[in-house]
Amino acid sequence: MRKTICLLAVTALLAGTLAGCSSNSGNETTAAQSKTETEAGAQQSEESKEESPAASGDLKKIVIGASPAPHAEILRAAGEVLAQKGYELDIKEYVDYIQPNLALESGDLDANYFQHLPYLESFNEENGTKLVSAASIHYEPFGIYAGKTKSLEELADGATVAVPNDTSNEARALLLLEAQGLIKLKEGAGLTATKNDIVENPKNIKLYEVEAAQIPRSIDDVDVAVINGNYAIDAGFKMSDALAVEDSQSIAATTYGNVIAVQEGKENDEAIKALVEALKSDEVKQFMETTYEGAVVPLD
Repeated sequence: MRKTICLLAVTALLAGTLAGCSSNSGNETTAAQSKTETEAGAQQSEESKEESPAASGDLKKIVIGASPAPHAEILRAAGEVLAQKGYELDIKEYVDYIQPNLALESGDLDANYFQHLPYLESFNEENGTKLVSAASIHYEPFGIYAGKTKSLEELADGATVAVPNDTSNEARALLLLEAQGLIKLKEGAGLTATKNDIVENPKNIKLYEVEAAQIPRSIDDVDVAVINGNYAIDAGFKMSDALAVEDSQSIAATTYGNVIAVQEGKENDEAIKALVEALKSDEVKQFMETTYEGAVVPLD
């Protein structure tokens, strides 16, 4: 009987020992599997990051020229959208209308973003360049802003009005002055109008023709000034400051969309198409509308 009891005790002890070994082995196996799965998941996550151009930093560069405001600001807002497409922007800022086109023509830039199509076409004609529009992105209403005279009604006989001195922008300024009843242009002058097309000038206003970028700096020296939208923004003017603004249905509003300009033949390059898509995205359109409060109007 004693021998039987001892035998049963030994058997129970061995069973417990084996059960303990089995339990430890199972825990170790589970832990090992968990570690392997975790490492595999981490590796897969890293591989996913490597596949994303934005995560890996392996982005293709687009060198683009732009005026500081609003164009460079809009481009920076488009940066995140563009990164998802595998591109990053190297933005070169210019404060005039000539150098960014010359730099694009010479190949120092892949594109530029600062001008409307009539100006681009005029520049090509005058300089023998072959630049084209890849897309129209937004429209900036021209405005008349107060200088020494605080309202259009107060303009005295012989008042001085600053206008851009380049062909297309001067025509646009003259059309806005005509819309306010300050002058009358020869019938059909339209977008090619010059001061020589003025047939009526009841207030005998004197036009002060100056480079568009310099007009905001000259505003204290003139009675009123007609200023391009981007230069007005850059100088800190708001649409609510303007004495008059181009009508949304005017010939200017339907013609002067700001474009992405590229060398002829490159308008369908993949990088340019990605840039245009980013600038026309909902995110960038919302940025324009909330940031500029009507001074920049996105185009479809």
